[in-house]
Amino acid sequence: MKNELVVKDNILINASYNLELTEQRLILLAIVEARESQAKLTSDTVVQISAQEYAKTFYTTNEAAYAALKSAVNNLFERKFSYKEYRGDQNKEFIVKSRWVSKIAYADNLGVLEVTFASDVVPLIIRLEKHFTSYQLKQVSQLSSKYAIRLYEILISWREVGKTPVITIQDFRNKIGLENSEYLRMDNLKRIVIEPAIKQINKYTDIYVEYEQFKSGRSIVGLQFRFKLKDFKMLNSIIDKEPEKQIKLTEKQILLFANKLAYDDAFASKHAEVGEEYTDLEKRLIKKLSDNEFIKKYSKDLERVGLNFK
Repeated sequence: MKNELVVKDNILINASYNLELTEQRLILLAIVEARESQAKLTSDTVVQISAQEYAKTFYTTNEAAYAALKSAVNNLFERKFSYKEYRGDQNKEFIVKSRWVSKIAYADNLGVLEVTFASDVVPLIIRLEKHFTSYQLKQVSQLSSKYAIRLYEILISWREVGKTPVITIQDFRNKIGLENSEYLRMDNLKRIVIEPAIKQINKYTDIYVEYEQFKSGRSIVGLQFRFKLKDFKMLNSIIDKEPEKQIKLTEKQILLFANKLAYDDAFASKHAEVGEEYTDLEKRLIKKLSDNEFIKKYSKDLERVGLNFK
């Protein structure tokens, strides 16, 4: 992977938004592509992202990449973010809300997504004379949690000091992209959002993170994250290795387990198409069982019909 730089104004780093994992990845690819293109980026510039580039960058199957681009046509177009803007003296604070993109298009037969950034976004990814944060796209390419990507960006904006200020719980929730009704209990917030995100960051990126909780009485009211850069040798091994071991079935196994799943009532009742014969389902499964993501998704069914993953 090339050393593509993601560059964002700190206004955007500290903005409040909720993007799903695939949507964050597409935005990051679009930012890299927009900055690397020779043409000057404006609110009329069309940025192209291919399914092949998505799959290569984020270690997914081509099938998953096509699905990500296709879903973005509806979902990403509706996504918004908000940020604080100070005008005149520091007492004049405005809350600005904006879409990420003003136009989006997808060519299914080509596997190409076209994105036109909204006018408010353009200066936040090209303006470098003020405060900005940059990092290599490969640092987040193996993160599979949407919260891990957001947390990494927030942390790396404090790279010079190696720690964040104490962030109130509500501010953290806003920045990380949680809905008001999500994970209200602190133990759930830590177990589902914070700790898995930190685990991925520590495993796959160039920093190692720890966090501290601050209380008022018995209630946790704030968090502070401290981090340090990993040493060069460790960093290289993290960047160069594949994120997960690929599961490959032999041709003989594919034929055997396609047959077993097709004639397994529990599986066939859920996955056979209307009017489809057992032999038709078996043919579809022969193609599907060469896909690592499909094997992982239905590993329990495969184990049930006799596949030993060990």
